[in-house]
Order: sequence, then structure tokens, then C-alpha cells
Amino acid sequence: MLKILEDLVTLARERKSNPVEDSYTNKLLTDKSLAKEKVLEEINELIEAVEQDTNKIHEAADVLYHLIMYLEKSEIQIEDVMEELKSRRK
Repeated sequence: MLKILEDLVTLARERKSNPVEDSYTNKLLTDKSLAKEKVLEEINELIEAVEQDTNKIHEAADVLYHLIMYLEKSEIQIEDVMEELKSRRK
């Protein structure tokens, strides 16, 4: 189940190393402002979808995708985020 998240991280890292022309992923990885805008937009869309009980899964997927791209663009390693979450367990 979590393999797809790993695949998204791998995709982001591969695209950073080997950009693909006209790739939306590459646009997010090169334009921090766009990546930030999209994370905020997608979170708002998810909140609206939850409140209206529509399209929740689609919007949640969009949030995860854009958040991963934003983290990668910001040089925040998902592995470090996972370690932080692990350290918070009680």
C-alpha cells in the first residue's frame, strides 16, 4: 500500500536528476512558489471535499502528491519526516 508513496518519492528524485521536458512534476520541482501554491490549493480542496462529502479520495491523493513534490523541492527528506514521526510515538 505505501509502495506508491515510495514510488512518488523515487519519481521526484529521478526527475530532479533527469528532468523531462514539459513535465508537470518537473515544474513543481523547479518552481517552489508553484509547488507551495499547489499544496495550499489542494489542502483547501480536500477540506471542501470532506465538508461536502464529495471527491475526498481524489483530493487526498492530490494533497499527498503535491506535498511530496514540495518536500523534495524544499530539500526535506521524507525519511527525516518519518524519523520525526517515529520519535513522537509514545
